[in-house]
Amino acid sequence: MLIAGFPAGAWGTNCYVVAPAAGEECVIIDPGHQATRGVEETLKKHRLKPVAVVLTHGHIDHVASVVPVCGAHDVPAWIHPEDRFMMSDPEKALGRSLGAQLMGELTVGEPSDVKELTDGAKLALAGMELTVSHAPGHTRGSVTFGMPEAGDIPPLLFSGDLLFAGSIGRTDFPGGSHADMLESLARVCLPLDDSTVVLPGHNEHTTIGRERATNPYLRQVAAGLGDGFTSPRRGM
Repeated sequence: MLIAGFPAGAWGTNCYVVAPAAGEECVIIDPGHQATRGVEETLKKHRLKPVAVVLTHGHIDHVASVVPVCGAHDVPAWIHPEDRFMMSDPEKALGRSLGAQLMGELTVGEPSDVKELTDGAKLALAGMELTVSHAPGHTRGSVTFGMPEAGDIPPLLFSGDLLFAGSIGRTDFPGGSHADMLESLARVCLPLDDSTVVLPGHNEHTTIGRERATNPYLRQVAAGLGDGFTSPRRGM
């Protein structure tokens, strides 16, 4: 399997291009702010043909390049229906102050072909299977994408802004909920095998086993301690 990731734009959003192998079809995950050049360079380097863009949530730092990427390759974008409005209305998604600043410097909108994600769906794309888990907390429509073990590649979880190495996503934007975040961690992350690799992990990838042992938020959920922690105010 080929997994090519790079940080994009001012927020360093983790964008991924995923394919069974070089020279084959691929899926693009979270092409955010200023991701277009990195996407095109990755496709050219590995001789890849995209078949879809899939989005873990609708914040502008994850979707800002959706329109040019989808348009250039005539592919659909998949997003949860509760976050779909964010592609064309970042002001509503992020709050008036921050959203208004971004609207002044970005061209936003929906691509011509938008498909909606549902909890538990299994997307068969580019010869791979991605399992969708609705994971609200960071946004109402946040999702994760799980992939099963394949050869020497362990099971994977593209977690969006749900789970990072030692941390979780922030919940202080409109639509965020710390209680929902903890419920999503319990339902989506805790049942996974310890060997599951979590992407992104900020500066390093991590595993569910490592986070189960060291991440205070996941430990809190596993111990059933309730809503005693507040989410970190990190990035978007």
